[in-house]
Amino acid sequence: WKGQFTTIQKSGQCSGCGRTIESIHLSPEEYDSLKRRIMSDVIDGGDQYKKTTPQELKKFENFVKSCPPFDIVIDGLNVGKMFPKIRESQFLLDVVSQLAKKNLQLLVLGRKHMLTQGSRWRKDEMKKVQQLAHCFFAEDISEDDPFLLYATLNSGNHCKFITKDLMRDHKACLSDAKTQHLFFKWQQGHQLVITNRFPGSKISFQHSLSYDTVVQTTGDSWHIPYDEDLVERYSYETPTPCKI
Repeated sequence: WKGQFTTIQKSGQCSGCGRTIESIHLSPEEYDSLKRRIMSDVIDGGDQYKKTTPQELKKFENFVKSCPPFDIVIDGLNVGKMFPKIRESQFLLDVVSQLAKKNLQLLVLGRKHMLTQGSRWRKDEMKKVQQLAHCFFAEDISEDDPFLLYATLNSGNHCKFITKDLMRDHKACLSDAKTQHLFFKWQQGHQLVITNRFPGSKISFQHSLSYDTVVQTTGDSWHIPYDEDLVERYSYETPTPCKI
């Protein structure tokens, strides 16, 4: 075997060997399979009512059916708390305002306390959020993740989502390794990450890669992700691949 450092082009082609590595995008069959398993194992699993109630889940399902497919689903509470020095409702409004300018169908998921006037959540800013996006506010005891997964998957393979949540618990609910890998690929290709926010400038998002960043072979070569800075990364973050 001969090893060398290389880079992967945006198309997924290796600059070293010329082979195209595995795409991050799921096939229609893989997407449908993952969607069914998420619905059965995570949304309709045995502990879903620890995260919400049957009445609230049904209300949300009817809400999603009444809306057009979403382009981006936003975990409002999670996003609002990304930058502690900025008021939560202000930053959430900044994110929604920037995305709304692209004429995207947006869904903001939140909890009811976000609508109560306070030092971190202002009613006037939340009213503007509601004018720019579809919004669903769950009870304060509920968790957002099942709603986020349901809305994103039901909107189609084009729909992306914004949250810092790693989704580890939901991946663990999937019983077989193949479905867990599909979930990992789907997460990498659909989870938008806010990288920075400078006052007076646009909010920056990390772009999703078109290829999968796991150890893989193309037959006569192996590609192994490598990060020379040894940076610890979340599951949806991607290092620079190399070939061995």
